[in-house]
Amino acid sequence: MPEDTSIPPSIPTGIPPPPSLSPVPRAVRWLLHAFAVLCLALGVLGIFLPGLPTTVFILMAAWAAARSSPRLHEWLWYHRFFGPMLRDWARGGWVSRRAKWNASFVMALCAVVLFLTVQKLWIPILASTNMAVVLTWLWFRPEPPQA
Repeated sequence: MPEDTSIPPSIPTGIPPPPSLSPVPRAVRWLLHAFAVLCLALGVLGIFLPGLPTTVFILMAAWAAARSSPRLHEWLWYHRFFGPMLRDWARGGWVSRRAKWNASFVMALCAVVLFLTVQKLWIPILASTNMAVVLTWLWFRPEPPQA
């Protein structure tokens, strides 16, 4: 009987496989897996909670999963929402223009809320300064080439 070389239905065609990394010791693997799950949970929460970053936590989850759980890493890599940002980052630290605008909007909204609700002025000033530094870095990241 000939061997079936077709791609499993869960893996989309045209997407390169996730990068593989060398294995780590078992104890480290368990710690990294726990870290990956924690970061994934925080990243998902970040979708719904303004001020909690999604992209950073998903990137950290993918980094830890690549070293601890090939199955979780592959799931993240091919995920319809998380996969594109991971693949763009792996190809050269690319960040889409849409992600930049979304981050800018959410950070501006958080800054407004802080200035309207926090009594001590130095707190929203410090937080807004940090957000401005992050946004400056983010807008200098390269964007993926247009298809």
